[in-house]
Parts: sequence; C-alpha cells; structure tokens
Amino acid sequence: MSAKLKEFFQRWIINTVAVLVASYVVSSGIHYEKPLDLVVASLVLGLLNAFLRPLLMVLSLSLVIFTLGLFTFVINAVLLWCVGWLLQPNFRVDSFSDAFLGALVITLVSVVLNILTGTGNTRVQVRRNKHRPPADKPDGGGGPVIDV
Repeated sequence: MSAKLKEFFQRWIINTVAVLVASYVVSSGIHYEKPLDLVVASLVLGLLNAFLRPLLMVLSLSLVIFTLGLFTFVINAVLLWCVGWLLQPNFRVDSFSDAFLGALVITLVSVVLNILTGTGNTRVQVRRNKHRPPADKPDGGGGPVIDV
C-alpha cells in the first residue's frame, strides 16, 4: 500500500471517529441509520472539505479575518449541514445549531486524534535542554517548547 493511500485511510478513519463522537455528543440533532451511513457521511464530508471548503474560505475571507478565524466554524457547520441534506434520510442533521455544535466536536476530536497518530500537519513537540542554564541567566532558553 502506498504512503498516500495509507494517509488517506488514516484521515478517513479519524474523520469517521470524529463524526461518530459528534453524533453521540449531539445525539438529539445528528442521526444515522447504519454504521455504513456514518462511513459514507464522513467520506462526503471529507470530499466537501477538500473541494468546497477552500472556495468558501476565499469567498468569506473578510469575515474570517474580521472574526479572527472564528467564522471558520460557521463554514464547517455549513458543510456538515450540507452532508446531512445530501444524505437524507440515512444521515441527517436537524438544525444549523446542531451542525455548529457537531462541527465543533468534529474539529476537536480530529485535532486530538491527528496529534495522537501524527497524521496531518498538527503536532506537539516538547524539547528540553540537557544542560541547565547558568545561575546568572535564569531563563537561558532551556525551558519546555511546544511547537504546534
């Protein structure tokens, strides 16, 4: 299996787990019939994120900048709501507020799983110097570093 195909399957699995967690957290607003419906929904969400999300980001760039990036959550909610609309009745999202909360959960779970698996561009790296800084330089630059 090629590295690109393996990375695709890892991202798809992470996305599926994130949508599953979101359906449990927002159980009153995100519904699916069978596990296969959940897998298909995560694939469609991934495709929309790959092709439609960049266009929406460019079109709403002024709002994204004005809200310091928070409008990105609205874009994510719109995409999740579109997935629910496209895959009805097997996968559905009842309202925009449910889509917004679901998009928040999907984002958080995806970031955590990407950090744990090392997939994607998200990483946390903690470095410590083996040598202590001299006593006359208390900070010395040897403290923990988190590179995100």
